[in-house]
Amino acid sequence: MVGEGVNFAQPSENVRMLELAPSARVADFGAGSGAYTFVAAELIGHDGKVYAVEVQKELAEKLATQAIERGFSNIETIWGDIDRVGGSKIVENSLDAVIISNVLFQSENKQSLAREAFRILKSGGKVLVIDWSASFGGIGPSSAEVVTATQGKAIFIETGFTFEKEFSAGAHHWGIIVRKP
Repeated sequence: MVGEGVNFAQPSENVRMLELAPSARVADFGAGSGAYTFVAAELIGHDGKVYAVEVQKELAEKLATQAIERGFSNIETIWGDIDRVGGSKIVENSLDAVIISNVLFQSENKQSLAREAFRILKSGGKVLVIDWSASFGGIGPSSAEVVTATQGKAIFIETGFTFEKEFSAGAHHWGIIVRKP
């Protein structure tokens, strides 16, 4: 899988932590190039749906084209703002899972990002949060931008999520799973 080098998070391993059912409905916040979008789409099959939400219009358009070219009919790309409640344009209480990978450190409003994930999830829905564990001189965030696993947990717990587990998400990444009660 693209982007799965020894120094980076492992999308295929990390998405499995969500234990997605076939036909699940999932959002990938800050989908970027689609590494997590494509893994989730494969795991949930044709009856499921992945909403790839991206704030950069060019990236959203490129991802939509790639999904078609790769034969995925279960991916819908949304040009939206995940830092704003309602910004994903996804109906509330409608999804089984949200993936937030390498986005938290960039978020200008981390609480609103967590609230948007909470808003769109069904009761019992899970969020997979993965982010950089440190700054690595030009790769990943600057030292000031790093969000630790403890800080990440606190953001989601304050929003109303319950903590499920923490795991190593790659050589330079942490991962957590939280659940909407």
